[in-house]
Amino acid sequence: MKIARTGIILNTEKYDECIAFYKDLFNLNILFEEVDGDFRMACFEFGGSYLMIETGGIANDIGKSVSENATKLRFNVTDIDMALEKLQACGIEAEIRRHHWGSTINIYDPDGNRVSIRDESTFVDLIKT
Repeated sequence: MKIARTGIILNTEKYDECIAFYKDLFNLNILFEEVDGDFRMACFEFGGSYLMIETGGIANDIGKSVSENATKLRFNVTDIDMALEKLQACGIEAEIRRHHWGSTINIYDPDGNRVSIRDESTFVDLIKT
């Protein structure tokens, strides 16, 4: 099988808030949007892949557990300290957790989906070894 493209589909209840979150916080470009009755979807450019935000999910205001959503979206960044500053400027409480294998920030999107930000340099170092 030859794979032409990969993507992630994220069903959301708070559709508009999630669109703004991914577009504004992570500067993701919208490739296209579609509406079909009550169903809505937006497709974001997501590195070499795509992130599709669709209606039809169930939100959890305190954040979803691993059992509620086993997937975590990861965004690798070149400057994790600057990423933290941006999160805090947007009113998102977060902290950097530093490990021997790299630094991460864990947050939730408006629907309660788990989102992680990681420093790219230590990720690349792990790939090289």
